[in-house]
Amino acid sequence: MAEITWEAPFCAEGNNCFRIGTDTEGNAYIAVAGQEDHPLTDTREALRTLIQDIKAGKADHLL
Repeated sequence: MAEITWEAPFCAEGNNCFRIGTDTEGNAYIAVAGQEDHPLTDTREALRTLIQDIKAGKADHLL
């Protein structure tokens, strides 16, 4: 697996914390904080859309 650089955890009130990461090849990753060894991966745009929806309260029940 490529070396992933993780951002600080994002924690919504009453929800799990998650982290966003990127590697040197431009792939984006998302993982529940503390479980970074099992991330989901997709394009940056797909993960950006997911995070924006979560922050907007549209999908906070998914995490």
